[in-house]
Amino acid sequence: MNTGYPPSLSEPLAVATSTATLLIVDDLPENLAVLGGLLRDAGYRVRAANSGPTALRYAVQEPRPALILLDVMMPGMDGYEVLDRLRADPACRDTPVIFLTARADVTDEQNGLAHGAADYITKPYQPSIVLARVKTQLALKRAQDDLKDQNAFLEAEIARRMTENERIQAVSILALANLAETRDPETGNHILRTQTYVRLLAQHLKHHPRFAAFLSGRNIELLARSAPLHDIGKVGIPDNILLKPGSLNIDEWRIMKTHAKLGSDAIERAEGASGDPLPFLMLAKEIAHWHHEKWDGSGYPDGLKGEAIPPAARLMALADVFDALISWRVYKKPLSFAEARGVIAAGRGTHFDPDATDAFLTHFDEFVAIAERHADN
Repeated sequence: MNTGYPPSLSEPLAVATSTATLLIVDDLPENLAVLGGLLRDAGYRVRAANSGPTALRYAVQEPRPALILLDVMMPGMDGYEVLDRLRADPACRDTPVIFLTARADVTDEQNGLAHGAADYITKPYQPSIVLARVKTQLALKRAQDDLKDQNAFLEAEIARRMTENERIQAVSILALANLAETRDPETGNHILRTQTYVRLLAQHLKHHPRFAAFLSGRNIELLARSAPLHDIGKVGIPDNILLKPGSLNIDEWRIMKTHAKLGSDAIERAEGASGDPLPFLMLAKEIAHWHHEKWDGSGYPDGLKGEAIPPAARLMALADVFDALISWRVYKKPLSFAEARGVIAAGRGTHFDPDATDAFLTHFDEFVAIAERHADN
């Protein structure tokens, strides 16, 4: 069988009024000539291939064909194999294919459609039918491409707005936290350090059996984002108590301890105003309310014990105490890193969650590096 075809059909034919490029595939040169002439006269750009391998090469060359008209019965690689390979290639898996065949058997048509053909045209060609079906498939492909572009735009816009909202959210949280800290100017970079400690501690515990269910990647991010609000309730503590240079008496200490619930109540009111529960506010509320609880139940405000203390609050408790130990206060000098490590180790199983303590001690040098990197001036 002659598998050659006229040289004029081996490259794109003359461009008419349409910008759509069509690829026709047939092993008979007379079929290529007839079909190519019909489509060219209708205003399409046409490329022609006389074999399956040639068709696969042309299918990925620029300009990419908007539609492929593919003969089923060809020597070597038949139309079914060509279509299977096209569908396996991400570059052309969405290019519509119309099967061309001299066989009008319903089973063949079903088989072609099952392979992913968009339509089926039998020989001999009826020009009006060929042009109508080509036009229909091109219109459908344009509609699909427009929809895909629109969906991609919408997805990008949603992602952009989510990123912007999260950035606004993070900035707002830090603004509120820093506003609270202005009432207590000696805390310096306390917010930044504790936030970074909490993130690091969570990263080291995320595969631990007791923490794995909670410390997903998303929850770690929300936990770190919420951490700066742990002492937001201090805005409700009078200056004479909050800024007192000496030790607090019993009544003053009772008032100071109310900052935990004041903070969680404020966050709860904000949560209620939002209309829908926000995950980061839920964690912020837990942290603010219970980060002064102790593993043995001797903490405040509710005397929670062990696993009854939310995990976010347990991690915050350790981070908060460590930073307080190594920081200057008007009523105390900072401990050395070694001394602070000893205090944390001594609090294992009494003040702090045992496994969280072990993670802290194992990676102690990393916490020291954070403290040094964000040290107060």
